[in-house]
Order: sequence, then structure tokens, then C-alpha cells
Amino acid sequence: MDTPLTTIAVVGLGTMGTGIAEVLARAGREVVGIDVSEAAARQAVASLEASTARAVRRGRITEQERRDALARFRTFSDLRAAADAELVIEVVPETYEIKQQVFRELDAVVSPTTILATGTNALSVTRLAAESRYPERVLGLHFFNPAPAMKLVEVVSSVLTAPPAVESVTRLARELGKEPVAVGDRPGFVADGLLFGYLNQAAAMYEARYASREDIDAAMKLGCGLPMGPLALLDLIGIDTARTVLEAMYSASHDRLHAPAPVLGQLSEAGLTGRKAGRGFYTYDAPGGHTVVPDARTPEEDAGTGAGRTVSSVGVAGSGTMASGIAEVFAKAGYAVVLAARSQEKADTARARIAASLGRSVAKGRLTEEAREEALARITASGSLDSFADVDLAVEAVAEDLEVKQQLFSVLDKVCKPGAVLATTTSSLPVVAVARVTSRPEDVVGMHFFNPAPAMKLVEVVRTVLTADDVHATVREVCVKVRKHPVDCGDRAGFIVNALLFPYLNNAVKMVEEHYASLDDIDAAMKLGGGYPMGPFELLDVVGLDVSLAIEKVLHGEFRDPGLAPAPLLEHLVAAGCLGRKSGRGFREHARR
Repeated sequence: MDTPLTTIAVVGLGTMGTGIAEVLARAGREVVGIDVSEAAARQAVASLEASTARAVRRGRITEQERRDALARFRTFSDLRAAADAELVIEVVPETYEIKQQVFRELDAVVSPTTILATGTNALSVTRLAAESRYPERVLGLHFFNPAPAMKLVEVVSSVLTAPPAVESVTRLARELGKEPVAVGDRPGFVADGLLFGYLNQAAAMYEARYASREDIDAAMKLGCGLPMGPLALLDLIGIDTARTVLEAMYSASHDRLHAPAPVLGQLSEAGLTGRKAGRGFYTYDAPGGHTVVPDARTPEEDAGTGAGRTVSSVGVAGSGTMASGIAEVFAKAGYAVVLAARSQEKADTARARIAASLGRSVAKGRLTEEAREEALARITASGSLDSFADVDLAVEAVAEDLEVKQQLFSVLDKVCKPGAVLATTTSSLPVVAVARVTSRPEDVVGMHFFNPAPAMKLVEVVRTVLTADDVHATVREVCVKVRKHPVDCGDRAGFIVNALLFPYLNNAVKMVEEHYASLDDIDAAMKLGGGYPMGPFELLDVVGLDVSLAIEKVLHGEFRDPGLAPAPLLEHLVAAGCLGRKSGRGFREHARR
């Protein structure tokens, strides 16, 4: 199996097979493309011609390199064409029956030293290998779509796979310019194993009508920096494909988080499988199209929000990073801001922090010196909440402790004028529990900013069962005026972002706990395969392991799902004082600040 992999057969010339063939041909390999459908083979050739022509126009390859790549790609309809290949990669439909039939036929065609790779992301590589005459040469080689662009390749070993086969395809992946990650055989492997649980929960959130499809997708894009929202991504992947992967994961894990949301089955059975069908969670301009078009579920602009209350002055309670950031946001948008802390000294320190932040914006050319001075002049620092007497909107950004917030809102209830909107920035506590300590719970709403507030565009607007319509409308209007994107959600643990983000982070910890993959491999897999700006362990160390554990406990306490129970490894690290960057050590070592 140390033979150089110069001739490679790709069985199945759908989107993924064609993409893999392109990667191989452009990297100098002789590629034998095989598909029972002559139409699929013709389409693969046409796709390769079109994509290489685009590459020439963009200056990425020369015309001669294009012609050479096209000459290296030949298509056939019979598996016997793979006879001389040193590696065969199958990417046929995701069923055991079809894949096992392909492997049985290949056993009779190829050399005993030929490596057989399956492109599955949901089926057991071990089960497929067991059906082969030479199971030691069978492994998984999971590319990501689109294969020419995505850097990640998961190299999947079963208990039967010979190490030289793994070494050969790992070396090949690197020669193709990919980043190979070695993983064991379990449904979803690393990237899809984490991704599909998250996508499933997003589908369930939508099915429960907790938030609109637009708000769920906007929340995860703006709150987490993801390239696509989960429902749009399900449409891209194919809802039927997602359902198949989740069913495989659930059969292996019996974790309810992997049990496919019923809406996935309903859409699949109705033929509404996403972009390829022209309709899934969204409606598209045509089957296979990518442009979303309005449909019956598309919200009308500002439909049902009504008129809000007038807001010209804002009070921000707190002296930490979040409070300073929120005060800066309002001041830059032209609001008169009162920044109140527990002492005048703390309030002055917070205002100085804002001045430094505004100064950095000037230095980077994002703000003029005049605009900086005007924004700073709008901020009054105060050591008492009594200064909130005339504000139209009071926003608290104090410690994430229910008792502390309730005490604060009891004071705001007495201090703030009638009609003032009272907002909490909590990320995990019940807003209604804060509202009920006041004599005017209808004036209380959640307004969850994300850190750093000046940079992050998302605000989750959390409405309780008691929140008045005009209060809800007020906060949405204010968000728009301060150039933030509001998303509506109900008053339940985690709201949108944390309810979807933290189970994903928790599952990543469980992977490490089970010795399935390393920290580095998991982080690399999610950045390269999922387009995440940070890997889960990088993010956990930034957020703080103690903060993450607290949120996961809240989620588990409210939803009572065993799959949401915090990973013991996370609890152990917090107990040991390993809290992430702020303590100098979390999942990794960090220089103390």
C-alpha cells in the first residue's frame, strides 16, 4: 500500500464526486470517473470544463494547465474501468445496500493492494469494510462540499484498517492541499457529528415556533460569526441527507439531541428537501437555485410591531465591559446616556474605558475626532441609580445573578419615571423573574447584547408573557437606530444563540472526554469543515469555562434533556480553577494578561 496514488477512480459523479475528481485532476492525478448514468458523466465533464474555465479567467491556473487537467479526467459507466487504480473513492448514494454492492464488485476488479475509500459521512466504515474481501484496505475519506474549496478531509479508520492505507491517503490529502484529520469510525465523525446535532436543534426550535426561520439564521450568523444560518445550511446540504445522518447518529448514540426533528421527516416526505428541490425551510427561485424568494412565511417589514414609545435618553446600569460597550453604542447613536455604577469612582472608570475605546476607533479611521468628542459629551457618569429618574430606557448590565438583578430592578421600579422601559441584558436568566419584582412587569423586556457590544450587530429581544406590545416595539425601534439587528425570541433558557451554541460546545467536550479526537483536530475540523471563525475549544477558553458551565447548567435545568447535562470534564476543569484565558489555563495554556 506504499504505491504512489497516481491513478484514482471516483465512483459516483454527483456534485461531490465531480468536485473530488476536479481536485484530483488539477493536482496531476489520472482520474477515472465512473457512474452508471451517462448523463451524470456528461454533466461531470461539463462541470469540470466550466470550473476550470473560471479558474483560468481568475488567473488561478493557465490555459495549458486547464487542458492538462481535462485530459486527465476520463469517464466510464462500468466499474471494470477502475482495474488499474491504486485508490478508489466511492461517493454513491448514502445506503449500505448500494455501497456494499460497489465494494463487492470492486473486490473482483481491482488489485488486492488497491485502497478502497468510502465518502460516507453517516454510515459505519467498519460495516462496509467487513463486507470486503480485504477489509484492511477499506477506510473513510470524507471530503466537504464544495470539495475544490473546502480544506478539511476526515481520514476515517475502522478497527480493521491497516495503518499503511491510512498513511497513503493522508499523504495524498496533504499533496492535494487539504488538511487531513484522523478520526475513528462513528456516525458523523468530528465535523458532522458536532454540526448535525446543532442543525437538528435549530430545526426543532423553528418547529416549536419559538423564533422565525429568519431570526434563527440571523442570530447564529451575527451572534457567532457563522457563514450561514442553520436552516439555510440544512437547505444547502439537503434536508433528506440531514435526516439520514441524524438517524445514523441517533441509532449509535441514543442521544435525544440526535433524534431527527419531526419537521425534517415531514419536509423530506413532501419532497421539500432544500435548494435542490427549490423549496425547503426557504423557497428558492428554481430547483437547484440559490436565491431565496418571498413566500407565505416571509415576514412583512415591521409587521405587527406597532408604534413604540419615545426614547431620547438612556440609562445604563453597570461598570463592566458590557455596560461600557452598551453605553458607547447609545452615545454614538446620538442618545443622552447616564452610566450609573455602585460608586462614582467605578462610573468614572467605565467612562474612561469608553473614551479609550472611542480613541481606538479614531486611530483606526472609523470615527472622527469630532464624533468622538460629541459621543463622550453625551455620557454622564453617576454613582447612583437616582440619576435614572428621567431616562426613557433603562438597561442593566450587572452580574449574571438573579438576586442581584432583582434587587436592581426593585430600585429601578422606584426610581424610573412611569412609562420608562426597563431592559435586562441577561443571557441565561428568566426575564419574567426580573419583571415580577417590579410593579410594572409590562414595561420589562430582555435586550441581550453580545460582547463586545460596539462591534457585535445582534440583539436578542426577549419578550415575556407580560411584556406590553409598545415596549416590544420600542426596543426593536431602538435597536435599528443604534444599528443593531434585533431578533425576537421568547423567555426561555439560552434564547436563540446560547440555546444552540452551548450544546454544540458541550458535545465537543464529550468527544475529547471519550478520547475520540484531540482538541486540535476538533478545532481544525470545525474551522475548516464548518466555516466556524473559532474552534469549540478556542471559543470555550475565550468565553470562560465557568461561564460556559453555568449556561449549560441552566439549559439542562430548564429542558431536562440528559444530552444537555454538562460534560464532567468541563465541571472538573472549572473545579480546578482552569477557567480559560482569564485564569491562564483552560483547555489550553494561555499567557496571563
